[in-house]
Formats: sequence, structure tokens, C-alpha cells
Amino acid sequence: MEEFGVRNPAAGIADIGLGKAASVRYNFLEAALYEEAIRRGEAELTPDGALRALTGQHTGRSAKDKFVVRDAKTDDQIWWDNNKPMSPEHFAVLHQDMLAHAEGRDLFVQDLIGGADADNALLTRVVTEFAWHSLFIRNLLIRPEREALEGFLPKLTIIDLPSFRADPARHGCRTETVIACDLTNGIVLIGGTSYAGEMKKSVFTVLNYLLPSKGVMPMHCSANVGPDGDAAVFFGLSGTGKTTLSADPKRTLIGDDEHGWGENGIFNFEGGCYAKTIRLSAEAEPEIFATTKRFGTVLENVILDENRVPDFNDGSLTENTRCAYPLHFIPNASETGIAPHPKTIIMLTADAFGVLPPIAKLTPEQAMYHFLSGYTAKVAGTEKGVTEPEATFSTCFGAPFMPRHPTEYGNLLRDLIARHEVDCWLVNTGWTGGAYGTGNRMPIKATRALLTAALTGELKKVEMRTDANFGFAVPVAVGGVDTKILDPRSTWADGVAYDAQAKKLVGMFIDNFAKFEAHVDGKVRDAAPGIRLAAE
Repeated sequence: MEEFGVRNPAAGIADIGLGKAASVRYNFLEAALYEEAIRRGEAELTPDGALRALTGQHTGRSAKDKFVVRDAKTDDQIWWDNNKPMSPEHFAVLHQDMLAHAEGRDLFVQDLIGGADADNALLTRVVTEFAWHSLFIRNLLIRPEREALEGFLPKLTIIDLPSFRADPARHGCRTETVIACDLTNGIVLIGGTSYAGEMKKSVFTVLNYLLPSKGVMPMHCSANVGPDGDAAVFFGLSGTGKTTLSADPKRTLIGDDEHGWGENGIFNFEGGCYAKTIRLSAEAEPEIFATTKRFGTVLENVILDENRVPDFNDGSLTENTRCAYPLHFIPNASETGIAPHPKTIIMLTADAFGVLPPIAKLTPEQAMYHFLSGYTAKVAGTEKGVTEPEATFSTCFGAPFMPRHPTEYGNLLRDLIARHEVDCWLVNTGWTGGAYGTGNRMPIKATRALLTAALTGELKKVEMRTDANFGFAVPVAVGGVDTKILDPRSTWADGVAYDAQAKKLVGMFIDNFAKFEAHVDGKVRDAAPGIRLAAE
């Protein structure tokens, strides 16, 4: 086996059963990975220097094909209602078959870090079949100094072989696509999909398993910090605005997707961003748009015109077009990935029913209720098979990545909110003036104005009304924002239709939360929508 690049002399891939590969390229930098990806026909160059790659049939995560090994250690620690089990025996066969599949192939290795806080960092080795996947994950995770690579000993190993096809009968999986996580031994196997996001979300899943036992809250969120150290956390699923809204030129970006909250404050899990690019424009999102014109950025499933210029308005392949770039491509990004304890928490939702107001103040109990509920809409293209938004409840605003029971994360969050006296807001970036298909998407200018008022503390000074359906506090008027938009019912042409829709959504919340009621106290149960109305 030919070996190239820089690595720990005592930790080659032969040690993990990959010694029969034709060649391995360790920790190649951007220019070399570009050359390899283009030479192999994996990707092509755009006029501005970005690398465009297509992922084939899988243009989003294959959530139904993700499994966790159920062994003696994980049996009573994993939330099996939400995580699909795989037996240790099936995993062992899958592992050996993937090692055999790698024989005679050229492989790429990146030694990277998940977690900017040294006390909670997860040293991760990612072995990929594609050069562009190696560049992608290099952009997304934290890149150690070159001199540190010679002593690098991974705690997690990801083997990513898109050309491998799983056998459901032999491997205990569902289809030819598989993402299998052995949390006990720190191994993730990815086969049958070229969608690069599976790698980064696998690291997130492992951190979500490891950190709570250390008293650290893992969060599916973006985060930024103001000039006075006033950090803010933005919870939300893909497509709700985490990346867009945290990219604020007046605030330092900590990260756009995954963070931890421990005794020293918050810290980014990653060293890059994975931003949606569908209908991306320089006017609406100048910082993100600028990254698409940089050498080193990976454009995923973005359509190019005859001159290879990206057309961000073309969703013919998928609505889930993306760009992956290192965090320092954002001009005001944090160099450390670390910030103080947050003063503000924003819970983002894309309400497909058009019922929720654009912003609402939450009590600590309401915050835990809405965190455990995780209401939003699955946005087109984020997952395979989703072609238009549909209402969903994804607990902790990240159920697909949460191995443990939601109340473990919820109790951690509630304790941290109380200890640090954090203000919590629910922000709807979804629809106004009607449900999806009738109403319009919430204007981003209004959302930004309301967020700014919340982050500066101005929103706490305005007059509030109590929402008749959800019981939270909603601003009556905010400078620079159309007053009508603050009252969702008034934006509907038919108020009676709004009431019916609101009643339907309240019922969905209550039905969904039934599974958590036995795990929370009375104050959290009383934060349910409709409770206040019923009491009257």
C-alpha cells in the first residue's frame, strides 16, 4: 500500500484493517484534494474557484437507514424509540465487508477534531473513498495544527465508502444504504450514499452520546456573540434559519450548526459551515454568498450553467443544495470557537400552519416544553423523500441526532437556563397570512429586526399580549416591524379558518407531548398550549 502525507507514525489505517488499500493520502490540504477530485472525475471547478460535486440519488440524509449498535453498554442508555438498533453481530459482519470492499482502492484520511473546548474534544479520523468528501469534512470539522498530527490518536473513526452496497439480510439494515454507529468502540460506517452531510452528523451523534454524562449540553444550534460578550444560541432544524440568522455582521459567529454548553460557556463542535444555497443571493445573505466564490468551498448539488457559473435558483436536482466552507471564510467568525454562557436562547421554527407569531417570549417552563416538542416543518430536500414542507415534531430540535432520551437533554438545558438566567424566545421563520401553499414565508427583514430587538434587550421593554392559544407573551408593537404581522390571526383573510388551524396545531402539540408527560414536572406540563385557555 502506497502512503502519502502526514500522520502519526504509530497510527496508520493498516492498524484498523485497511492495509490492503491500493493507496492512502493522509491529511492532504485543499489544493491537493482539488487536484485529486478533478483528476478522478468526482467534481469540477467553477470560475470563481469553488469545487462543485454531485451526490447522485441521495441528496439529503437517509434518516431511515441510520442504526446504533445495541450492546451491553448502550442498551439502557439509548432512546430506542427514536434510534434503530443493530446487533453487534450484524455490525461486525458489515465492518468486515466494508474493509474488504476497500481493498485495492485509493483512500483519503483526515485527522480532525470535534469540539473547540479542549476538555471535551473528540479526536476523529475520517477515511473516505472520495477526495471531495475528504475536503468536505476537512472544511467542516476543526483542523489541528500540522505538527499535532504526528501524535494524533483518534477516539472516533468514520469509514465512508459510497460505492459499498449493504445487504439488508446479511447486515441487519433496511436498504443498500447504511449509517451504522458503534458508540461503544467509536466506529461509524457509512455506505451506499454520497451525501457528505452524513459524515458531519455522525460526529454530532457521537458527541450527543458522550457529553451529557460529563454535564455538557450538546445542542443542534448556531451561536454568535456581541461585542460585549452577550452570546446567543439559535436552536432549529435544517431550513429554519440557523445559519442565515446567526451570520450577523454586527456579531461574531461562533458556529452555524452544532455546539456544546458546559461549565466554561459554549463551544463550537465544528470548524466550518454547511449552508443551504437554494435561492441564495448577495443581497439577502452577503457573507454566505461570498463563500461560494472562494477557493476551498465545496458546492454540493448546485446546478452550473454552460459557463460553470452556479445557478442558486435552480432546484431541479434538489432544494437541499449546499455549500461547505471553513469558518474563517466568514469575515466576523470567531477564531477560537468559544464564547461565554449565553444571555439569550432563540428557538427557531418554520411553522407550516401559519399559526405562530414571528416572535414570543418563553418562561423557563415554556422553554423546556418547546425544546422537548421541537415543532417545525421538514423543509423540502433536507431528507430524502421530502419534497415539500410538512409539519413535524423533532424533539430537542434535532431528534435524528439524539441518542439519549430527550429529557436528559431537556433537564440539562433547564438547569443551565436557570443557573445563568437566560432569556428565551420562540421565533417563527415559517409562514404568515395562511398555511403553506396559501400564505407567504415570513419576511427575513422582519425576523432580523425582531431578533436584534431581542438580543439587545429592547424587546423586553415593549408591551406584550398573552397568546390565546399558546399562553406565551407576544409583542404588540415593535419599531420597524409591521404591527399586523405580530398578530397572526389578523394576517389571515378568514379569522375563523385561523382559529380552526390554531386549534388543530394546539391538539398536535398536546398529542405529541403525551410521551414526555411522565418525565417532566407539573410546571412544565402546565406550559402546554391551551392550558391557560381551558382554565379560563
